[in-house]
Amino acid sequence: QVQLVESGGGLVQAGGSLRLSCAASGPTFSTYTMAWFRQTPGKERDFVAGIRGSTSSTYYADSVKGRFTISRDHARNMVYLQMNSLKPEDTTVYYCAAGRFNVRISDPGVYDFWGQGTQVTVYS
Repeated sequence: QVQLVESGGGLVQAGGSLRLSCAASGPTFSTYTMAWFRQTPGKERDFVAGIRGSTSSTYYADSVKGRFTISRDHARNMVYLQMNSLKPEDTTVYYCAAGRFNVRISDPGVYDFWGQGTQVTVYS
């Protein structure tokens, strides 16, 4: 099965940038839809950004559109989330996810594999 490991989280000042990385291992990575979600304890897991495996079409939550960019490197089995113009509201735990047959890219319930999460803290 696919295994995902996130990295790149940390503490950053508002207005700054951070890049999250997701290292994937396992079969058929290039065909998977990949996505980033974020979740604060006690709240729902929210969609942040997603990218299709075949077309590389990207999708973003309204709250991050224009600030965040998702990308993938098939050769290195990596997925990235470049976060610019960070706001304190972006503070939470970010998770990498992979799904093979999902259609609704923003629904966390359709993803098959998840990383352990990486903390992002934005201070003003």
